Amino acid sequence: MIVVTRLNDSQFAINPDLIERIHESPDTTLVMLDGAKYIVTESLAEVIARITEYRARVINLASAMQDESEYQEHGRPQPVLRPVARALELAPDPVDPQPGGHSDSTRSK
Repeated sequence: MIVVTRLNDSQFAINPDLIERIHESPDTTLVMLDGAKYIVTESLAEVIARITEYRARVINLASAMQDESEYQEHGRPQPVLRPVARALELAPDPVDPQPGGHSDSTRSK
């Protein structure tokens, strides 16, 4: 849940997974999946930052819980393989197998 503020300065918590869209014109309006609308004092950027922080906390907690359960099951921490985006950059190009990035047809003779 994220905490946002109504125009009357009262705060409330809302589930960001149920927000369909957010717009500013000029007030920030949260439009929910069920069609409900909430006008809040936070800017569009602030709401997005809170949603991002919320989701990062959820992922962090899930990772910590997974690490803890693996520790309890095996009596010691277990390595966890996580995808690395850089691995895609280092993979050879299947279309251009020549080292140096040039195929025979494009090299000058």
